[in-house]
Amino acid sequence: MSDKLPALSVQARWAALGARERRGLLLAVLLVTTAMLWQFLVAPALVTLRTADAQARALDAQLQHMLALQKQAKAMQGQPALGFDDALRALTLATQQTLGSAAEISVTADRAKVTLKGASADSLARWLSQARLNARSLPVDARLTSTVAPAGTTWSGVLVMGLPAR
Repeated sequence: MSDKLPALSVQARWAALGARERRGLLLAVLLVTTAMLWQFLVAPALVTLRTADAQARALDAQLQHMLALQKQAKAMQGQPALGFDDALRALTLATQQTLGSAAEISVTADRAKVTLKGASADSLARWLSQARLNARSLPVDARLTSTVAPAGTTWSGVLVMGLPAR
């Protein structure tokens, strides 16, 4: 009999409530249920709906960037391979034109060691792009440190660039 007591007690309490109290309790349960449905079902969907356009634009921009990179990669694949001397000449020219006195280049076997001293971030980025496109050379090792100054960020350290075998 004691195991049925709580169930009877709830039913008995419900029956003992007046009509006004029952409506109030049902209204409270309805309000709590509605709040939970809003919190867990409707609100996340509204946030997704509000941010969908911005996310679509960002994804479209990312897709366009990736397509441009794909086009560039295919164009690079279609170029004839460079020999060691041509790659070194192109890398040296890019270093002189883009980094100027902020860089020194030395060659050992099939590697070019580029020592940077206070190269600006923009010139370093342009130089890396030229090294990749014109000399078809990529960094093999990089030990760089950045210095933030009022004039902008500068980079110092050593980049080891891979070159074609001799």
